[in-house]
Amino acid sequence: MQAITVHDRDAGADGLSLTELPHPHAAENDVVVRVHAAGFTRGELTWPGTWTDRAGRDRTPSVPGHELSGVVEELGYGTTGLTVGQRVFGMADWTRNGSLAEYTAVEARNLAPLPADVDHVVAAALPVSGLTAWQGLFEHGRLTTGQTVVIHGAAGSVGSVAVQLAREAGARVIATGRSADRDTCLGLGAEVFLDLESERLEAVGEADVVFDVIGGEILRRSTALVRDGGTLVTIAEPPEAKPENGRAVFFVVEPDRDGLTALMRRVRDGRLRPAVGEVRPLAEAPAAFAPGRGRRGRTIVRVVPPHSEPVGSQGQGTASSSAP
Repeated sequence: MQAITVHDRDAGADGLSLTELPHPHAAENDVVVRVHAAGFTRGELTWPGTWTDRAGRDRTPSVPGHELSGVVEELGYGTTGLTVGQRVFGMADWTRNGSLAEYTAVEARNLAPLPADVDHVVAAALPVSGLTAWQGLFEHGRLTTGQTVVIHGAAGSVGSVAVQLAREAGARVIATGRSADRDTCLGLGAEVFLDLESERLEAVGEADVVFDVIGGEILRRSTALVRDGGTLVTIAEPPEAKPENGRAVFFVVEPDRDGLTALMRRVRDGRLRPAVGEVRPLAEAPAAFAPGRGRRGRTIVRVVPPHSEPVGSQGQGTASSSAP
């Protein structure tokens, strides 16, 4: 099969190439998925799991990418809950070969069924961003109706989902970002937008939950925004301090089939729109890893061209691949 691989830790995106790899093996409780579309995080080439397995052993050449949508090709021994030929989407394991390949082996519990009316490109943009927003707001932040939440980086892939979920939950949403993000954030449902380039962060006042995806100085200053009993949640880095009378949580997103199903239900009925930006073929995935300011939405790699998918599987219904 064809896959994007990386061998050299120091080469960055320049070390990515399209190569031939053996077909993956489905271990116990695994499925092999024929990948139709895949998502990735540009920073993952610096993650330890990209280079080593769970025991810390070198596993290069590695296949990056941790979001996928496709069709179950093969079941491993003992695998239940999914069937061959079923459309699925979800997260590839952190310490195994990922989704930028024609086929990948994934733990079955990391996947959820994909309805026939949702495009693979839309589904591939949802797992990491959607679950990160969901877990950050509701599991770690304990956000409830009527509370106020500040979402830093609200126009990004995680932040934009968080704004929509928080608004749907009945929270008052204060979004932050660059000046160019104002209309996007307000259009997603934020009540207030604060420009981090020209306005004082402290002007947002106190909040029950602060959800940070930026880190650094923004994270440090955000401890003062958390009201008594509130929570500062971040995915950027462990916070140096916690709010005086509140909690501080740093977390890494975890696979969750129930969470994926809940998110997909919102996509289908129009309550949630994943931000899809560029869509590139597998051969162009290395170029897509290159840094680029001003990109809107998630860059998704379409492994199977639309004309090669079975009739009815492209899902040009209510869930399209346009960005919000």
